[in-house]
Amino acid sequence: MMENSQFERLLLVCQNRTCKKQGSAKVLAAFQTFDIPNIAVEKSGCLGKCGNGPMVLVLPEEVWYSHVHIDEVSAVVEKHLLGVKVPFLNLRSNE
Repeated sequence: MMENSQFERLLLVCQNRTCKKQGSAKVLAAFQTFDIPNIAVEKSGCLGKCGNGPMVLVLPEEVWYSHVHIDEVSAVVEKHLLGVKVPFLNLRSNE
């Protein structure tokens, strides 16, 4: 459990310049529509992965999601946050 928190996990959505240009405000809003038990959904500053955004980070397990689109938010919620943990999921492939 995270220190000084009522939540077990924290989901951060970068709202810095580059991620914002790539649609992170809509991604954050999409995550906030879900009632996810024991998980806080918050905006963050730069997560240090500029150019791969919108970036999402799930703590404390440090699972990163890159190039997240609003249409993919429900998959992250259902498959990771409410279901099976995944070590890494790149939602957008460069292939």
